[in-house]
Amino acid sequence: MSIFKDVIQWILNLGSAIFVPLIILVLGLLVGMKVKKAFISAITLGVAFTGMGMIIGFMSGAVSPASEALALNTGISLPALDLGWTGAASIVWSWTFAFTFFAVQIAINILMLSFNWTKTLNVDMWNVWGKALTGYLVYYVSGKLWASFLVAALQVVLELKLGDMFQKHIEDLTGIPMVTVTHCMNLSAVFMLPVNKLMDKIPFLNKKADTDSLRKKIGIFSENSVMGFIIGVCLGFAGAYTVSNSLNLGIQVATAMALFPMVSKLFMQSLSPLADAMSEFMKKRFNDREVYIGMDWPLLAGRSEVWVTLILMVPFFIGYSLILPGNTVLPIAGVLNYSIAVGGLLLTGGNLARMTILGVIYLPLYLYSATYFAPILTGLANQTGAVDVEKGKLITWSTIEAPELRILFAEAFNINLFAIGGAVLFLILFGWLYKTMVQQEVPSKRYEN
Repeated sequence: MSIFKDVIQWILNLGSAIFVPLIILVLGLLVGMKVKKAFISAITLGVAFTGMGMIIGFMSGAVSPASEALALNTGISLPALDLGWTGAASIVWSWTFAFTFFAVQIAINILMLSFNWTKTLNVDMWNVWGKALTGYLVYYVSGKLWASFLVAALQVVLELKLGDMFQKHIEDLTGIPMVTVTHCMNLSAVFMLPVNKLMDKIPFLNKKADTDSLRKKIGIFSENSVMGFIIGVCLGFAGAYTVSNSLNLGIQVATAMALFPMVSKLFMQSLSPLADAMSEFMKKRFNDREVYIGMDWPLLAGRSEVWVTLILMVPFFIGYSLILPGNTVLPIAGVLNYSIAVGGLLLTGGNLARMTILGVIYLPLYLYSATYFAPILTGLANQTGAVDVEKGKLITWSTIEAPELRILFAEAFNINLFAIGGAVLFLILFGWLYKTMVQQEVPSKRYEN
């Protein structure tokens, strides 16, 4: 077990920009790609992940100080320190059982593919830590180790079905064939679905409202760089920045918004040859059966609707943290809520009006979930020594992904009757979401012009 853990840790230390392309390289060779072509695809994917990571880091680095200034101007201090996902991941990997969830994910994926219960091959091994996080939270709350593995296994299954249900929509949004996103953040669409269904009844919200359609209506103001500049300047002024600093923030956000679509094209260049090779491989050996490649969420980061929503949500997120009773966390490291933006993108097909409304409605869920999560993450940090936490202080993750799944099922195994009801409701809504997305038209055909 120690050797296995050391090997996995060494591979993880390579980073996702090496780890995931290595899997793609091996997969490409297995389905018959020539070595040169498979190698170029893997390298290009590594470049895509690295480039996207650099721009996301650049965007976060520009927006986070403005968000902090916006919060500090209120003079309110909240006790739970937001470490973001990177802090949470480093702590979770220190849990004794964390590495066993690689076996859980691989075994379930192979089983479901074998019985044709899924079309998705999830190569996103980097995010296995998310299953370990779920496992630890369930174990901490319920005291049942077997329950932790059961709920983590359920998460693996749900992620594969997310890949299945969203694939055609992701292909329409990105132009990349046979590729999907299996990240658990997409589970945010489950509880958003009823509100989105209600919005179907409102004529104004059934018009195309993605950035491409807006470009025809408002001209240059819908250009990525212009939108980024305007939003960045407004955020700077909201944070009491000087005119000069606000303009600079506007240019920084505009730069990121202009670069996202450019870098996203590298995903298409790297994954399209693999998709073609896999399609040919399956056609020859498995009677034309389709297999989708499950990837991490940055595959969708080229869609400007994600970033417009993320930045528009910042003042609401900060504002909620200051006024919601019982909240203990100020969202700084995790102030950009990817779950709402990415889940909203897939659910609404990039309708900015709907994505904004859904964000405003569901942001409080993440603050209360982060408040709930604070003593749990702090306890694991103290137990393992992964992070030094000052005595009497709390650490958390303000945008903890899939809180609906994690908290409801943790409390359900703690025999909380309300949570048991909530968990059942969650699974019913998931089934509704699956049926809806499988039957629904792709984003380019969904709304009226």
